[in-house]
Amino acid sequence: MQKLLYRFYEKQIESKLRPKDLPRHIGVMVDGNRRWASLQGLEKAGQGHQAGAKKIIDFLGWCSDLRIDHVTLYLLSTDNLKGRHSEELEDLIEIIVSLAEELANKGRWQLQVVGDVASLPEAAARRLAEVESKTAKNSGTHVNLAVAYGGRKEIADAMRSILKKHSDQGTTIDELAEFLTPELITEHLYTGGQPDPDLLIRTSGEQRLSGFLLWQSANSEFYFAEALWPDFRRVDFLRALRDFQRRHRRFGS
Repeated sequence: MQKLLYRFYEKQIESKLRPKDLPRHIGVMVDGNRRWASLQGLEKAGQGHQAGAKKIIDFLGWCSDLRIDHVTLYLLSTDNLKGRHSEELEDLIEIIVSLAEELANKGRWQLQVVGDVASLPEAAARRLAEVESKTAKNSGTHVNLAVAYGGRKEIADAMRSILKKHSDQGTTIDELAEFLTPELITEHLYTGGQPDPDLLIRTSGEQRLSGFLLWQSANSEFYFAEALWPDFRRVDFLRALRDFQRRHRRFGS
């Protein structure tokens, strides 16, 4: 009975969404997997990460159904690489890589890994590169997998890329200073060529960015959901979209 009520509620919300005003790019901080595992009485955090990986497959299906063009999923931060003990980190990296391969096998999405892939184990980095190559020509939702990602490092890497490119071209520092613009930096971010996210969603009740898309989120709308990521439902997603459409986006005006 409860499922029927939720389906009815979902249809009500979805029927009132305006397709032309849906976000083009959604960023998601998939938070709460470890707490979910603990609340379920599970022995390993990895079991929570596995449940979270299954939810990602569902979530991308919801996005595809609504024709969302771009999705960025925050899966592993640079801080995670330093702060997690080795066994949990190894399990998490394997879950992420296996998830990427499963998504690639579905043939629905174009996958791009954004982050410091060189800091990952060599085998994991190689498998992720194969996923990117396999899905490069897919026409579905463009999905950024933020792995070994940090917003500050992304900006630093963008600046490093600009400096190297113009140094190779013989540009002087003074000349570079003349035409260094926010637009130029944007082009050299991991997400260069993509629209900035219109909506950022974080689950688990936390209300901070944790270094996620720091540059790109200057004009993003934020939605913080109480649900832990494995418990995040389609109705929760539709509520986030409804909330987004109720806001008046001024872009500084």
